[in-house]
Amino acid sequence: MSWPMCVLGDVAPAKPIKLNSFKQSDNFWQVTLDHIESGTGRLLERNIKPLSEAGTSTHAFDERHVLYSKLRPYLNKVLLPDGIGIGTTELVPMLPDPERLDRDYLAYYLKSNIFVNWVSSQTAGAKMPRVSMNTFWEHEIPLPPLPEQKRIAAILDKADSLRRKNQQAIQLADKFLRAVFLDMFGDPVTNPKGWEIGKITSLAEVITGYAFKSSEFVEESDDAIRLCRGANTLTGYFHWSDTVYWPKQKTYGLDQYLIKQGDIILAMDRPWISSGLKVCIADNFDKPTYLVQRVARLRPTKPIYSDFIYSCIKSKSFESHCCPTETTVPHISPVELKNFEVMLPSETELKRFHEVVQRVRSLNRNLDISNCKADMSFNALSQKAFAGEL
Repeated sequence: MSWPMCVLGDVAPAKPIKLNSFKQSDNFWQVTLDHIESGTGRLLERNIKPLSEAGTSTHAFDERHVLYSKLRPYLNKVLLPDGIGIGTTELVPMLPDPERLDRDYLAYYLKSNIFVNWVSSQTAGAKMPRVSMNTFWEHEIPLPPLPEQKRIAAILDKADSLRRKNQQAIQLADKFLRAVFLDMFGDPVTNPKGWEIGKITSLAEVITGYAFKSSEFVEESDDAIRLCRGANTLTGYFHWSDTVYWPKQKTYGLDQYLIKQGDIILAMDRPWISSGLKVCIADNFDKPTYLVQRVARLRPTKPIYSDFIYSCIKSKSFESHCCPTETTVPHISPVELKNFEVMLPSETELKRFHEVVQRVRSLNRNLDISNCKADMSFNALSQKAFAGEL
């Protein structure tokens, strides 16, 4: 069954709350693009600030809205706010007509491959491609009766929960490894076992990425290589739905920025979010991936050091040493990263820790495979839902 189509601007126009409805003494929930995870719409950080810091390029929203990103590099960022807050102008405060359009149904449609592929075909602009808002509001969406919309959203909720459970299992494994680290080596802040101390550079080569020009980004193809940015580096895993590419023929002389298995990758800008530090260990990538500016790479001098270095970077001692520099965009200094001091246990202990971690990681790889299957199932279900085939 095919559903009737309706112009997006008619059923979910941009209608922010007026800022003068707030008191100057109020604190507010601020949302930027960096606070939203691509694809899932998961809130990565809840940032509370005084109203005096709202700025002029902002608008207010509440729990009736759907926030949608209009910028190409951030496509597929959709948030369902659960309270009153203020967002930057890159996030469109869409207000669904409650008598015609279910908010959850709209959010799932905006995150669907159907809509993302359409928006990708409509973007323009060299440095920061975006879709024309006139074109955006004229887009037609399938509009079944409201009870059917709610039924579809409920089905997609159940399918989406499988993906979330897999991610939660991975997070639990990460907590277990932190406990093993503390048991074997002790707290890095107090060093109760009296290990020798040395700079992180005694265990790993540390560099930051190359300044790839955004004006030369290309579409994904066999002749393009993937770039790893801060947006792709999350707390313990990489997320590739928000990815940019670079011409393969322009990589001559850039071999040092090619990421290899076992590399520790650290986002230098806005490095801490609500779920923790944005740092990952690179596994066998499915395609060549290069490091961009403002992302750091720590390459262990021996493979067995990788897991230990990763755990040191995730420790409280690193957070206290490398507090983000407060500028327009909070960031970690490369100099501070290289000067970070760590415990230097014996090679025997490092090898033992590495073996424990690898056993846990093998379980995580099975979860990753399960995640991929869940993504494929969810996307297929979403395709059917908006084609009226559920």
